Amino acid sequence: MEKERVKTFRMVFLAMMVAIGVVISPILRIEGMCPTAHLINITCSVFMGPWYSLLCACMIGVIRMMFMGIPPLALTGAVFGAFLSGVFYRASKGKIICAVFGEIFGTGIIGSLVSYPVMAFLMGREGLNAFYYTPMFISATIMGGVTAYVFLKALSQTGMLAKIQESLGAKIYDKNGRKKRDGHATDETHAGNAKLY
Repeated sequence: MEKERVKTFRMVFLAMMVAIGVVISPILRIEGMCPTAHLINITCSVFMGPWYSLLCACMIGVIRMMFMGIPPLALTGAVFGAFLSGVFYRASKGKIICAVFGEIFGTGIIGSLVSYPVMAFLMGREGLNAFYYTPMFISATIMGGVTAYVFLKALSQTGMLAKIQESLGAKIYDKNGRKKRDGHATDETHAGNAKLY
């Protein structure tokens, strides 16, 4: 029964993240820059992990392409950063700054390089080179990353980050959340009780 509740909440939360991502995507957007997409990617990575973040980025990208007329940059400029943000967060044992770096590297470097052949050869854009989108992508990821970092650190300080992760069945790394829940921060005790995602 508990597993079903967590699974349902996870799906509802994912749908909410997708909806928010689509609605706020026009904010500060120009072609090659969408800071709010990176805010959503990092937040989803920290809350739910790399695979859900990747799924969220794919769904947002497809919806934006279908209904908003956005070019394939909606996908190439989101999916790599979304996944690596979650991977870096987990590999660092819950350091939010590493989730931000994962987004910057995944989108700012990998995503920008992949975007060049997609836009030049598939979309027929002229006057592009391999690093054409790199400055714009990196700038957007830094803006979105700073916003996500401030937001997630605020949640961490209040203990809400750990509560949200626990509700979603995610592994909890946040020390502030552990102290508030358990009265002490012992990794061994927590590891035995944590849910995996």
